[in-house]
Amino acid sequence: MKTAIALRHLDFEDLGTLAPLLAARGYALRYLDAASDDLRAADIAGADLLVMLGGPIGAFDEALYPFLADELALIRQRLQSRRPLLGICLGAQLIARALGAAVKSMGVKEIGFAPLALTTAGQGSALAALGDVPVLHWHGDRFEIPAGATRLAATPVCDHQAFSLGRNVLALQCHLEADPARMERWLLGHACELAQAGIDPRALRAAALSLQWDLPRAAQAVFAAWLDGLDEPAPT
Repeated sequence: MKTAIALRHLDFEDLGTLAPLLAARGYALRYLDAASDDLRAADIAGADLLVMLGGPIGAFDEALYPFLADELALIRQRLQSRRPLLGICLGAQLIARALGAAVKSMGVKEIGFAPLALTTAGQGSALAALGDVPVLHWHGDRFEIPAGATRLAATPVCDHQAFSLGRNVLALQCHLEADPARMERWLLGHACELAQAGIDPRALRAAALSLQWDLPRAAQAVFAAWLDGLDEPAPT
């Protein structure tokens, strides 16, 4: 059986709609909590898939949250091994940092549902399966595209929404994994941030309700296409 390890920073920011897809594909899934679990355990390196999930801290905040140093070490080890690695929001920013790219505040929050604009490369990637379905954005920082990586998507607020590095690394600034049916947990968990940003949770709740069928299907199509790519023979 294949193994997938997901590193989580908040309980409700989990694998969402990706979890049942992984289970259906025969992955045994295990969560690690970034703030409390040993990220240097030997069995992590051997996982068939490592997913770095989102969180409400910055990619350069290890002086405040020392466990980030262990996360970066884990990512660098993973990149060196060339084993599959998926990063979402903070996870994507940490991958960018581990690859030597800058991660900085945008000076504005991007919170809400909006579609991605795919680059030419993005149109030929797994993200093409998303079509024009809006996805969840919830961030205030932005990564630069690392050297050697390929920019895949943008929005009017954030021009760097996704990048890939070869076929085994995919980094998403947006929360493509978020399940609209479980949005209430996000609204409650991030209530202070929403209030500070002047965002009405009722608008997000209504948008999530309207996407409760289309977004999970589209998101699973994207992740399925990416997983399929991992299994393809390497080009000769």
